[in-house]
Amino acid sequence: MGKSARVTGAVMGAALLTLTVAPTAAAEAPRSDPPVLALPAPTGPAPVGSGTVHLRDESRQDPWVPAVERELMVTLWYPATEPAGEPTRYVTPEESRLYLELQAEHGGRPIEPAEILSTVRTHAKVGAPALRTPDGHPLVVLSPGFSWPRATLSGLGEELASRGYVVALIGHNHESAGTAFPDGRVTECVACEVQDMPRVVRTRSDDVRFVLDELVGDPRFGELIDERRIGMVGHSVGGASASAAMVADSRIDAGVNLDGTFFEPLSSEIRRPFLMFGAGVHGPGGVDGSWDATWEHLSGWKRWITLNGSGHGSATDLSMLVDQYGIRYPGEPLPGARGAELGNRYVTAFLDQHLRGQARPILDGPTEENPEALFWHHE
Repeated sequence: MGKSARVTGAVMGAALLTLTVAPTAAAEAPRSDPPVLALPAPTGPAPVGSGTVHLRDESRQDPWVPAVERELMVTLWYPATEPAGEPTRYVTPEESRLYLELQAEHGGRPIEPAEILSTVRTHAKVGAPALRTPDGHPLVVLSPGFSWPRATLSGLGEELASRGYVVALIGHNHESAGTAFPDGRVTECVACEVQDMPRVVRTRSDDVRFVLDELVGDPRFGELIDERRIGMVGHSVGGASASAAMVADSRIDAGVNLDGTFFEPLSSEIRRPFLMFGAGVHGPGGVDGSWDATWEHLSGWKRWITLNGSGHGSATDLSMLVDQYGIRYPGEPLPGARGAELGNRYVTAFLDQHLRGQARPILDGPTEENPEALFWHHE
């Protein structure tokens, strides 16, 4: 863990916020058995199938380990005709151990057992028969936070697939605490040593373009995808990468940044729909001025929404799973399950409106049903 341990400053704050907090008294109570951790059941009408794809870009060296070609692991979810097959694995025991050890090395409370994230219960079924349509389903690309397992966006992935989307969650190699490959290799976070976040954003933009090229021709998933309707959603640095990827690739029709700092100014305006959705600190004039600056360069449909009482991981699985373990964040009264629910709700509404042409009034402004959602610079 030597390479992964040297994450400092603002980057460490974003990467390690999830577990580096003081536990409540309830979390200190002795346990005879590990708690049961589970994703919420998807709310859409379709069962969810899943698969994984191992990709190698022979035209590109890995920016973190230049001696090798760029490799990626991609998890896919899709609407299925029936819930047949084994449950999708959340992470491997080794991926869980590497991530939780990284957290503990930076002052977080040790989580036991270290393999506990590999026990998270999911709802998607591996290899379930796909629901096919004449034109295919809209595609949504997901990009996780820096050092976080890609699985931390699984709840969103399952929710979108249950509502008729094909979802591709990219594991950006050497940018996660641990990434397991089919041949048994587990790579660690070399990028955590370098701490060059603009390079992370550029690398992920290149990764997304490569993944889009590959998925269209994939024999298992290509026929399920309508390549005329593509969205991208990213958390943390993955959110900054969504905007960069939209600038670089016109195939991406709509983008979402979930609580991510924009590490560099946009190289050109984004004239397609974009949603900035984050914690309270990302309100106008907050500690992260990059949101104010980026807002001015979004010239298409746009919304800026923050969740009152939320934190960096509230729209991902991790805040919810940490709550289930028994840890609560100081200063973050919004329960993890509610944060994940609201994240899923607003992201799904955004994609429905802009990839399917279905009006979603929830995006028009505050509602009584969702009082935590604050709209800024509403137009």
